[in-house]
Amino acid sequence: MSGQATSNLPVDSVATNIDQPSITSAVTTDASRREPASSASGTTELTGQSVNALLEHEQRKLETAKKLVIDSLRFVPDFPIPGIKFIDILPIFQSPAAFESLLEVLVLLIRERFGNQIPDVIIGLEARGFLFGPTLALRLDRPFVPVRKKGKMPGACRTVEYQKEYGKDEFQVQIDAIKPGQSCLIVDDIIATGGTAAAAGQLVELSNAKVMGYLFMIEITNLKGKALLGDKPMITLVEHDEEE
Repeated sequence: MSGQATSNLPVDSVATNIDQPSITSAVTTDASRREPASSASGTTELTGQSVNALLEHEQRKLETAKKLVIDSLRFVPDFPIPGIKFIDILPIFQSPAAFESLLEVLVLLIRERFGNQIPDVIIGLEARGFLFGPTLALRLDRPFVPVRKKGKMPGACRTVEYQKEYGKDEFQVQIDAIKPGQSCLIVDDIIATGGTAAAAGQLVELSNAKVMGYLFMIEITNLKGKALLGDKPMITLVEHDEEE
């Protein structure tokens, strides 16, 4: 995604969420969360993140779980429209063993990256970030906060507008959901162009909280969405390059 965030929208203005007040921020660009078709069959690999901080049995568990996740993914060509190659993560949640392994490895990756620092809040993005975000938060004994499209949550909400492939959309978080000073880990299933994750990061910052980092099950490496996240740590379980 090539667009840049702009600052011409007031960050402290009040909009409505079905007659509820809301705070509007800058524009962040994004493309569709569906993955564009590859020029070839594509490749999927385990990420090369270091696991040096983990014990030997934890390293084995980590690699086994990563393999299980890859084996559980389903690649669907021409869905939902021709030319789109869709990565289906739902088979993971149809297997209790795969889901349990996913949670175990995500906890290990968080500890490997951040040590004893546990995020104060897990922020999950609509909609597939809701599939594992709340369970991960429960595993870490931390609250879960959803980021949703505009108009889907009651009460006063902060709002960020971002640019999609064919127009604009808006993300919201309830004003009292994130407390000032809290460290937040933003989670979603896939990072592609990075715009939705960057918009969620802006919502955290508007809440006077800190983006501790980002966590994704899958990174589409050739779309380079990581560039929109700045220097924040990013955890990914697997990498997928659609151009190889």
